[in-house]
Amino acid sequence: MERIECQWCRAQNEGGTSCQVCGAPLDSRNRVSDSGWREAPKLRDMTEFGFSRSTCQVEGELVPVAEVNLAPGDGVFFEHHVLLWKDDQTPLGALNTGGGFKRSLGGMPFVVSTAGGPGRVAFSRDSPGELVVLPLHPGMEIDAREHAFLVATHTITYSFERIKGLVNLLHGGNGMYLDRFVTTGQPGLLMLHGYGDVFERVLGPGESIQIEPGAFLYKDSSVTMQAVQMDVKTGMFRHGMYLAQMTGPGRVGIQSMYVHHHAE
Repeated sequence: MERIECQWCRAQNEGGTSCQVCGAPLDSRNRVSDSGWREAPKLRDMTEFGFSRSTCQVEGELVPVAEVNLAPGDGVFFEHHVLLWKDDQTPLGALNTGGGFKRSLGGMPFVVSTAGGPGRVAFSRDSPGELVVLPLHPGMEIDAREHAFLVATHTITYSFERIKGLVNLLHGGNGMYLDRFVTTGQPGLLMLHGYGDVFERVLGPGESIQIEPGAFLYKDSSVTMQAVQMDVKTGMFRHGMYLAQMTGPGRVGIQSMYVHHHAE
């Protein structure tokens, strides 16, 4: 049987219409703009893919739901307020994230919950957008904006960091916090929620672009990120504009809908 390479995650598939690793459609072409931004694949309703011995099925398209069927010994972690439902016998716990007071000040969730197999558990954010599936090979690291991650497998190590100086009209001057996801000896699977549509661009070594901070969604750890301030003059007045400068090499993901959440 002819093997089909997924254009999103590069996994090899033995037939089928969707990738067995990330759920991306295998029968559609990459959609790339003239400037190099490619659309994240729109997962079809009821698409199913797997990780370890578990499976995940995506339900709906406007506000997608990730329904995970956890095998014994498998587990996931997630922000506590994205839980939609779970089987009665599926145990829940909490992840030791550290930095509780700093997380609260930064508007990040104080509690990161866990679920273990066997059993089913489903996750969803309460806004329209796209589910972005990022398989992580051993030794990979992804940084995502706060309140973007939906669910990650237990083989991924979680931490966070603060990028000082990044602000915009809808966000205060306390900077931006990033969730950091790292794999070591085992692969992992990270699912993000992007508001509106999601696009990705691969930057070459030394290549830079500037992004409105509210649009930033995720990046490879190899991409550096720093705040750039610009003074814009309107008549007799000046106001500052802050942009996030990304410098390659690596992937950068953005969302088309600027939504900013603070601590509940």
